[in-house]
Amino acid sequence: MRESIVTGMIKRPMFRITETDNSGRHNMREVYRKKSRIYLSVKRVMDVVLSTAALFFLLPVFLMTALAIKCEDHGPVLFVQQRAGKDRKPFYMYKFRSMYVNADEKLKEMMKDNEQTGHAFKIKNDPRITRTGKWIRRFSIDELPQLINVIKGDMSIVGPRPILTFQMEACSQYERQRLVVRPGLTCYWQISGRANVTWEEWVELDLNYIEDMSLWTDIKMIVKTVPAVLSGDGAY
Repeated sequence: MRESIVTGMIKRPMFRITETDNSGRHNMREVYRKKSRIYLSVKRVMDVVLSTAALFFLLPVFLMTALAIKCEDHGPVLFVQQRAGKDRKPFYMYKFRSMYVNADEKLKEMMKDNEQTGHAFKIKNDPRITRTGKWIRRFSIDELPQLINVIKGDMSIVGPRPILTFQMEACSQYERQRLVVRPGLTCYWQISGRANVTWEEWVELDLNYIEDMSLWTDIKMIVKTVPAVLSGDGAY
């Protein structure tokens, strides 16, 4: 078995051998269907309660971030982009804008400089990122508006990070299994080095989460996210 390289957590096996498919994994949809209805209900309640509380306590951070973005280039504070949700259903994800206003128009021409493997896009020194954007990305402040997505039911606090819809459509059937659950704010990838993790490892970590899903797993993930975010490891 090959092991993923992770930070801040126990190394996890990349593949779990079972008799169910050629990849050595259970069918993720079947795995998810077997999760306790009580757990899934509690998870949803926890999502709404914690996200609402976080929005209240982080209001000063929201206001200061919005002011910094507005003062730099007078553009919109929020960036709204379509992402692939549960069962690949598209939804509009909210972020604090960390790039210049015309950044989306330059994405296709910059794909050749992609430093991430597979179907994700990351460039360490992305020229489209503003000065404020570099700072808020360093500590994942740009992701905070997704608490609204969690309350709306588009996302969960813990779950695979959503990627762009066209990127998800380009994924294999095996890779698409990562979204048989709601995407989330944090996940194994988030606490394991983020952009330092390859796409192939990222997929395996997400499928590991679906197998591991439980209230205790979610609580541990939330707790481990705090030091991971503060360290800024792989955040760009």
